[in-house]
Amino acid sequence: MASVLLCSTPVHGHVTPLLAVARFLVEHGHRVRFLTGARYRAAVEATGATYLPLPAEADYDDTDMDAAFPGRVGRSGPDGIRYDLSTIFLQPAGAQLAAVDDALAAEHVDVVLVESMFVGAIALLSRTSRPPVINLGIIPLGLTSVDTAPFGLGVLPMEGPLGRMRNRVLRLVAEKGFFGSLQKEAEQVVKQLTGEELSAFFMNGASLADAIVQFTVPSFEYPRRDLLSTVHFVGPVSRTTSSDGPLPTWWSDLDGTRPVVHVTQGTVANKDYEELIAPTMRALEDEDVLLVVSTGGRPVFTLPQPLPTNVRAAEYLPYERLLPLTNVYVSNGGYGGVHFAMEHGVPLVVAGKTEDKIEVTARVEWSGVGVNLRTNRPTPKQIREGVHEVLANQRFREASARIGDEIAGSAGLAALERLIRELATPASSQLS
Repeated sequence: MASVLLCSTPVHGHVTPLLAVARFLVEHGHRVRFLTGARYRAAVEATGATYLPLPAEADYDDTDMDAAFPGRVGRSGPDGIRYDLSTIFLQPAGAQLAAVDDALAAEHVDVVLVESMFVGAIALLSRTSRPPVINLGIIPLGLTSVDTAPFGLGVLPMEGPLGRMRNRVLRLVAEKGFFGSLQKEAEQVVKQLTGEELSAFFMNGASLADAIVQFTVPSFEYPRRDLLSTVHFVGPVSRTTSSDGPLPTWWSDLDGTRPVVHVTQGTVANKDYEELIAPTMRALEDEDVLLVVSTGGRPVFTLPQPLPTNVRAAEYLPYERLLPLTNVYVSNGGYGGVHFAMEHGVPLVVAGKTEDKIEVTARVEWSGVGVNLRTNRPTPKQIREGVHEVLANQRFREASARIGDEIAGSAGLAALERLIRELATPASSQLS
């Protein structure tokens, strides 16, 4: 049995996949302590893990980020990105590290698991004496490479010398220009906290970890000739599971007489239906398809009324039963949802440019599993044309099915557990 410390920023999209990690490790006999925000205490304890609170300076209510960080209101583009990285992720690093140190001092830890935006881990990784650290890739792999553009731009790979030259120029612009002030801030934070120099670009901090467990398969990640040997592709953290909940009364309408299109904005970014669900309803209301809408937990009556006659809606849907019947999945680019679609060989139409979604949707385009609309708020015309393109071209479904086969053959969390056992460190090497 290993003693594991699991660390996450208090953001739903970061905590949720790590709950599956905690549950799996607890079920396999490991001691798991989970450090995150107070809003997630009950969810953490439901996995069997021990909850550890982040200090108030590093905790916030992610249901209303503008209220938690009023300085971000009105900011957009590069200014908004820099503000978020500095205020939401970099500034709490000291409090995060203090909480990690308290956890290490309280009891022996064999391995520390961190998600990529838990920036306090960069300071921990800069120390010479520490437990092994595994970075958990719950967002697309962001490691710097000669073969890829800087993470966060959504720029697809370009082969050959010209592509490598483009990447080098973009990297210089990003690291010295766009993110230059943030790099200096990160260097100051690490120096102040540890007395050590930061040896990497702060957005490439995962490269310092003893291992990177990326929750995808190689076919859905850009090839890199300089990929670190510490990177392990294990497949998505969650797979579709059986549900014993009641089916909607309209379920029998999914009888194969019409193509089925499924649209959802997930369980977090679903407050404004005009981002994706509403325009998809308008786009397809006169089409010979059945549009299945999941509100992600919101009451169905909150959808724009009246519903078109070809729309069927529910708060949640059993994906293990829905996706095998689905012809097109329309998504805002959540990493987990996209993997659910590919697990079942379903092609996608994606629209998302915020957070890591710009990189997820770029990989959908690059891998050939779907159409990338390259916007946060697509028009009905864009959605309709995207759905038509996917329905008319079998190559999208074939590409998704190929990746689905790869997902089916991946080890998932069992591979993470094996790596934890390999890296588990004796108590004598613990940070004092």
